Amino acid sequence: MEHQTSSPMYDYIDYSASEPCQKLDLKQIAAQLLPPLYSLVFIFGFVGNMLVVLTLINCKKLKSMTDIYLLNLAISDLLFLLTLPFWAYHAANGWVFGNSACKLFTGLYHTGYFGGIFFIILLTIDRYLAIVHAVFALKARTVTFGVVTSGVSWVVVVLVSLPGIIFTRTQQEESHHICGPAFPVKWKNLHTIMRNILSLVLPLLVMVICYSGILKTLLRCRNEKKKHKAVRLIFTIMIVYFLFWAPYNIVLDLTTFQEFFGLDNCDSSNRLDQAMQVTETLGMTHCCINPIIYAFVGEKFRRYISVFFRKHIAKHLCKQCPVFYGETADRVSSTYTPSTGEQEVSAGL
Repeated sequence: MEHQTSSPMYDYIDYSASEPCQKLDLKQIAAQLLPPLYSLVFIFGFVGNMLVVLTLINCKKLKSMTDIYLLNLAISDLLFLLTLPFWAYHAANGWVFGNSACKLFTGLYHTGYFGGIFFIILLTIDRYLAIVHAVFALKARTVTFGVVTSGVSWVVVVLVSLPGIIFTRTQQEESHHICGPAFPVKWKNLHTIMRNILSLVLPLLVMVICYSGILKTLLRCRNEKKKHKAVRLIFTIMIVYFLFWAPYNIVLDLTTFQEFFGLDNCDSSNRLDQAMQVTETLGMTHCCINPIIYAFVGEKFRRYISVFFRKHIAKHLCKQCPVFYGETADRVSSTYTPSTGEQEVSAGL
């Protein structure tokens, strides 16, 4: 049986067949640190991604394929984030919500996790088409095609999430229940390999191929300012994604294949469990960074955020302050044209 103390991504090995491996210190640390950390990630991530969703729907009106992918990326992050309060409570008090809720929130967790990865890949391909194959992109990068590819992606996301849902259940541990994976050994190994391929190898491969083509095109660009801005954004996307999720995938491999790496002892298991908590929490914060990387970096998107704030928030907070919702907001919103909007997408969203 596998043990898990915080979220459905943790896979632990039980050594009770040989000698007991006590992990009380680890569980006490998790109970103290994980709830506040998960709460902070939830608050900042929820606010940022909700701003993206509301801005895309109310201001940008989903006029391009990029808008469709950004919306789905934000929805994926929100699905992921909605489970964090339950994992925070779980870390401190055990699982008290029943087996059905255990499978439900595990499903939302995995769906949001894989959904975020798939839409990062689609955004990378979208940017590649917009910059490297601009003529072809005029026909291919349509809202309809964005909706269709998004629908197909969600179907694939659900399918790859199913093993995590099926093999997760509530389990009795000492005086309380936990919600965690209970994979047979072969399924556990296959699931780890699949997750590594889909969440690290595939997106990094797509990024390297697409961004290599993008860089070659941008190096021929005469607009130095726009070129440097786009290059900075590209390297930021690659480096941030790798830094946030690569450590978790490495620790996941070491944890799953402990015997192969000679780490199948209690001391190593405790160290790996600690590393798993740290690296997964780091990976979770990536969904807080997504709105900044894919949306807020763009100058026009910041203007849309300003328009949304003035028209829908500040206007209600201070009805006697016309500076919040007067001509400035209208003037900013009127600067959008389909051509300038797509140009922003090509250079840096």
